Amino acid sequence: MNYDEPVFLISVVSKQLNIHPQTLRQYEREGLIEPNRTGGKVRMYSQKDIDRIKMILRFTRDLGVNLAGVSIILELKGQIAKYEEQLNKGKKNALIKQVSKFDVAIYDKAKR
Repeated sequence: MNYDEPVFLISVVSKQLNIHPQTLRQYEREGLIEPNRTGGKVRMYSQKDIDRIKMILRFTRDLGVNLAGVSIILELKGQIAKYEEQLNKGKKNALIKQVSKFDVAIYDKAKR
């Protein structure tokens, strides 16, 4: 099974995670998850979606974060992933030097 392949119905996901299907619908309305839809508009979830829902549940249940806070956290995680990807692409064309244990300076080889 592919990690991104939507194969789980809402009833299966809600039973697996011990949450009400309405909670999943609320997460979708809030923009926290975006399950795929069949031609008949049936929600289908992938393993990636389920892992994201588990993360949301951890933030809300275990850490007491409200849904607005979860939305911000997930947005920031997405931005960090994007920046890491850009940094990894940039490593091929740049010399990277760590200035301190917190800072990274990127020197473009072409400008040296």
